[in-house]
Amino acid sequence: MKRGKRMMTNILVILGSTLIVWIVLTVVVGKKGPEKVAVIGMPNAGHKALIVYDPDPIYNLDEKISKSFAEGLSEKGWVSKVVTVAAAKNFEKEFFDLYVFCANTYNWAPDRAIRNHIKNNDYLQGEHVVAITLGSGSTKRSQRLLEDLIKQKDAILIDSRTFWLMKPNTESKTKRSNSKIAVEKANNFGKEVAERIKK
Repeated sequence: MKRGKRMMTNILVILGSTLIVWIVLTVVVGKKGPEKVAVIGMPNAGHKALIVYDPDPIYNLDEKISKSFAEGLSEKGWVSKVVTVAAAKNFEKEFFDLYVFCANTYNWAPDRAIRNHIKNNDYLQGEHVVAITLGSGSTKRSQRLLEDLIKQKDAILIDSRTFWLMKPNTESKTKRSNSKIAVEKANNFGKEVAERIKK
């Protein structure tokens, strides 16, 4: 009888600890990150993009993906402002040919900072937009929610891709880093989008 009670107590302690860790992580990753701005490409380029992400306090894949996408655009003659959500407010009145939102997935949804930014701004109407959804591997629902948010703003969603931390980013077997493959694919994605908008 005592053994059963001890086992039940241990299970409750483990479940309680897991719940506390999950709540703390949800609060931490839900906070808007610091203001950061990076300009990639020649300032006098013919096409401009605003790429918005919210930095992940645990992994840095979102910033790497955003900058790699911008580098792909740059190779096709674009200039990009890669900014955190906290800095995006400074560029709301500036004209861009393309808007890119890179969202992390938490609890099967795009991160709150990106969601709120899209919901609370009306500058996307009629604009070209790309959605990038990141996650460990289960991103299907998060991608759909991000796409829906963009479409609700009457924006033109020209493409949407997902990149993963754990789920393989390529079908071929390789010992190469999964995140490095994601960064390379984001670069190629940037080139594809640049060519598509120019046409």
